[in-house]
Amino acid sequence: MALWSRRNWLSLAALGGLASVGFGAFAAHGVAEPRAQELLRTGALYGFVHCLATFASAGVMQMGGARARFAPGFFLAGVLLFSGSLYGMALGGPHLLGVVTPIGGLCFMVGWAVLAWAARDVDRA
Repeated sequence: MALWSRRNWLSLAALGGLASVGFGAFAAHGVAEPRAQELLRTGALYGFVHCLATFASAGVMQMGGARARFAPGFFLAGVLLFSGSLYGMALGGPHLLGVVTPIGGLCFMVGWAVLAWAARDVDRA
């Protein structure tokens, strides 16, 4: 089985979704400091959306958009960098982690651009 198979992308996305729900719940019930809550909520929202986007990539691939196979790497790297840096700062990590956040955001944007490119091949007979 290939390391970067669709099965592995989807498994990682499911775990990312699980983590997003957990961090969102922690923001709502486990943290009192408003800035930390905001960082956790933002990280959870973006993480969750982009884990779902990984699942959407599999659907686009199934409909003939083979180039969608490149999008999950960008989406999940974005989750790790964007959401992960926000989680780290919320949990007391150095504010220097904030330098990583926009790199994750750029990964999200590249993933969406790749998915748009892949969608051009959907339903092309």
